[in-house]
Amino acid sequence: MQFETVVKTRQSCRNFDGARPVEREKLKAIVDLARNAPSACNSQPYAVAVVAEEELVKSVAKATQGMGMNKHCSDARAFFVINEEPAGLLAKTGGRLKDQDFASVDIGILCAHIALAATDCGLSTCIIGWFDEKRLKELLNIDEKKRVRLVIAAGYAAAGDPLREKKRKEKEKFATYF
Repeated sequence: MQFETVVKTRQSCRNFDGARPVEREKLKAIVDLARNAPSACNSQPYAVAVVAEEELVKSVAKATQGMGMNKHCSDARAFFVINEEPAGLLAKTGGRLKDQDFASVDIGILCAHIALAATDCGLSTCIIGWFDEKRLKELLNIDEKKRVRLVIAAGYAAAGDPLREKKRKEKEKFATYF
């Protein structure tokens, strides 16, 4: 796809086709593209757990559904679980000196790359911030000292799931040109 088409057709999917599995080749292609995401001082303070095994997918979905949230994750057929890793010394030092959380910014950039790469592969995604971190760590053997920062549900959109109109700030309120 052309980049403009990818950006304009990506949306947070709330209606996955639970019967259609995601090809492992597509998941690998998405990860390969996401590895190119920029990060502060190239520190790459993240790791991605790709979940596609059916029973584990169900367990991860359940871990995103506390208090009735994220019911649509039940039909997702894969997940990308984003873990924060230690940042490089230069990025960590620069972040402290400038009072910036570069690792969080870098993780956001990584997630955008994953979501856009998935769209380019014909998949739909939804970035999830509500989840049971402790349960995800148990399921995926993630060190208890590390943080799970975001989860991205992935799969094919259900047939008839229309592209919704994007509601965005007016251009004048979004950007100032000097």
